[in-house]
Amino acid sequence: MATFLYRLGRGSFRLRWLVLAVWVLVIGGVGAAAAALQQETSPNLTLPGTESQEAFDLLEERFPDQNADGATAQIVFASEDGSPLTEGEAAATIEQTVAEMENSPQISSVTSPFATDPDGNPIGMIAPEGQDIAVLQVTYTESSIELDDATTDYLEAAVEDARDTGLTVEVGGDVLQEIPIGGITELIGIGVALLVLIVTFGALLAAGLPIVTAVLGVMLTTAGILAATSFMDVSEDTGTLATMIGLAVGIDYALFILSRYRNELAADGRVEDKAARAEAMGRAVGTAGSAVFFAGLTVIVALMGLSVVNIPFLTEMAAAAAVTVLIAVVIAVTLLPALAGFAGKRVFTRRQRARIAEGRHDEKPNGGRRWGGFVTRHPILVGLIGILGLGTVAIPAADLELGMPDAGSSSEDNTARRAYDLISEGFGAGFNGQLYIVGDLDEGADPMAAAQNVTEDLNAVDGIAVVGQAFPNEAGDTVLVTVIPETAPAEEATNELVHEIRDVLADSGDADWAVTGTTALNIDISDSLNDALVPYMLVVVGLATLILLLVFRSIMVPITATLGFVLSVFASLGALVAVFQWGWMGDLFGVEQPGPIMSMMPIIMIGLVFGLAMDYQIFLFTRVREAYVHGADPKAAIREGYAHSTRVVVAAALIMISVFAAFIFSGEVFIAAMGFGLAAAVAFDAFVVRMAIIPALMSILGRAGWWIPKWLDRILPNVDVEGEKLQQRLAAETETGERELVGAAK
Repeated sequence: MATFLYRLGRGSFRLRWLVLAVWVLVIGGVGAAAAALQQETSPNLTLPGTESQEAFDLLEERFPDQNADGATAQIVFASEDGSPLTEGEAAATIEQTVAEMENSPQISSVTSPFATDPDGNPIGMIAPEGQDIAVLQVTYTESSIELDDATTDYLEAAVEDARDTGLTVEVGGDVLQEIPIGGITELIGIGVALLVLIVTFGALLAAGLPIVTAVLGVMLTTAGILAATSFMDVSEDTGTLATMIGLAVGIDYALFILSRYRNELAADGRVEDKAARAEAMGRAVGTAGSAVFFAGLTVIVALMGLSVVNIPFLTEMAAAAAVTVLIAVVIAVTLLPALAGFAGKRVFTRRQRARIAEGRHDEKPNGGRRWGGFVTRHPILVGLIGILGLGTVAIPAADLELGMPDAGSSSEDNTARRAYDLISEGFGAGFNGQLYIVGDLDEGADPMAAAQNVTEDLNAVDGIAVVGQAFPNEAGDTVLVTVIPETAPAEEATNELVHEIRDVLADSGDADWAVTGTTALNIDISDSLNDALVPYMLVVVGLATLILLLVFRSIMVPITATLGFVLSVFASLGALVAVFQWGWMGDLFGVEQPGPIMSMMPIIMIGLVFGLAMDYQIFLFTRVREAYVHGADPKAAIREGYAHSTRVVVAAALIMISVFAAFIFSGEVFIAAMGFGLAAAVAFDAFVVRMAIIPALMSILGRAGWWIPKWLDRILPNVDVEGEKLQQRLAAETETGERELVGAAK
């Protein structure tokens, strides 16, 4: 592996114009495809194979007039002085809005707050107490991502006309759901990363190279995602997650290789020599590039392991992020050497080049050596403080509550959130999460009898605020009834209610009943994620442990690395619960409405944190193992390895933390929580686990930490991550060349 990467890095450096041309063609081609094929991303989550999704599909098939997949809008009216909306100018304004919406483009149905059934019974939504809140319900013929701009503009104009009369008017539903637009958060992360790189390298040009390669990698992945929207539904969060991961690992991977290149070149002392620069790049890619390859492989394994969850949108997000990581690796070992070739000697400042020429340049930091020495002298103390500290931070994780976000967790600046609050105030929180009970009747069953039976069964269930009128479809083979819970969609009581309804209806003999609706679908997604958590961890941890075993040829290194990862995950989940669920320091992190943690958060965090944690394990301990296999005792190997790696790993961690933390202020709850959780996890793992706990444990274990059974050592392929075989080969070639020169001189 190291020899192949050595040749690849040196070749890319020498053939830089060809490498650059290839990458320009690739990026240009994918960009052109994105421009030609781009469609809207999807805000909807689907879960094939679940009861709620199957019932939703049945509802769409048997009740086509309901437009089950059409966009919805709840136009909520409220009088500012508390006066009734059923009379006077307020009533006239609502009626005028109803008339306007009936003429809207792409409209399917409009239900006035004052609507009644043929028998004169009210079916519209007017607040029973005070009648000061009313809801105009609108359904469109197309989903929210397929609505024309003219349709949403028409809605917004109608709402503004109603507001001009003095009423408070807000719009709920998914019709105005905004697709998050990135830009500012990425720029913040890139800006901080650039500052860290400038401090690390002391040279502006060298600092800019990792930024350029990472941004190009993210651009390529983003263009690919946009092109993919033409032939598949792509979640709106897919691009954000890929950008978040791509920037972080792209900068880090380039940082590790470029740092090793500068070290090799400085040690050689021939910065002005083009051949020496090419050789130094080959050595850098052959050694640090090997670590980058296996680090990237570990992240990819962790991400693709999410496919075992069998949730399409989650698999899609993971696949996009995995492709981003793969592109970051390929760019780091090909395009980065080419760009470094163009930079030439300017990867160092003039002052740095002068110091190298005088033999006074030494980029190996003393701080890492001193820290490694402190840890190896006091391993028990350092280990205990690290473990107890993270254990304390992890305590809130015991109170972790999972759920799916709804409009109630949005910012109060959002009209959907204000509509949610008004509906809760006027009708009860459950009206924001209606459930649909769909019955596929047995052959020959009486639809009216089935409707009466299901209504009686539902009226006996506690926790239901309203059971709507059950009615069959035109074919008489399906029955539909709407149920309003007493509690909000994200509350645990609503979760329990859905399961209780399913248990009650399971014994019905006249139909195959199922519960659907957005709330039920979210509950099924949460259940699926919870059920898949343990199998996922077993798959990912097992595969990644094998990779670490292959890289380090040790039993204890993979075990300690994995245990450290578990500690990091629980600590980050504890911090996430404290801030986003309990609301501690919520103002500092922009948490306006504390609530349950999104159900997919733990499993995504486990995958990403495991991959990123193993990155630092590989980057730090490849240098430690390199020292150990060259004869250093275990403690001396830790001091030597950390002397070489600490500064660059600290820089890499700070960069990754800054990239993730920038997303905390994205304005979207899921993305903000993901950014916070990943930033906390990287901080805990890099600075506490990898810098303190792991070296402390390895110091205590001594040579036992590097033990591997001889039979296992024999059957494992030698991937030569440290480049030992490469170094031997290059040394032999150098010796042969010197002998030939001596012979020629004689």
